[in-house]
Amino acid sequence: MNSTSDPTPVVERMREQDNWNPLWDKLHEWDPAWTEQFMATAMQPWLSGVLEPKVVELLAIAVDAAATHMYAPGVRRHIRMALRLGATREEILEVLKLTTLVGIHACNLGVPILAEELAQLPQHGDGA
Repeated sequence: MNSTSDPTPVVERMREQDNWNPLWDKLHEWDPAWTEQFMATAMQPWLSGVLEPKVVELLAIAVDAAATHMYAPGVRRHIRMALRLGATREEILEVLKLTTLVGIHACNLGVPILAEELAQLPQHGDGA
């Protein structure tokens, strides 16, 4: 276990910029070095400058709102930051609409299986 006095500049910057989730407090308390490394990796898109900050926030909204993630605190935080960076309601709504496309895989997976299972039932025969 690491000392809680180790410097953790990425974590501190995240706290200052309102990008810190209080649910991570205990993790940081118990292993500040690992938390710092993880957060530095996770924050790389924000720190690299490759993408505009607003674009990074829009992508983060999509990741956090996706059916496979459903991380409401992140959705709220990234919507707030995107708005601060000049994103419009329409842009954020388009991102959320695009994010719903992840759910189509439920149909891609389930509909063929449903058709196969229905085809095996005597009363359905052809799966229709």
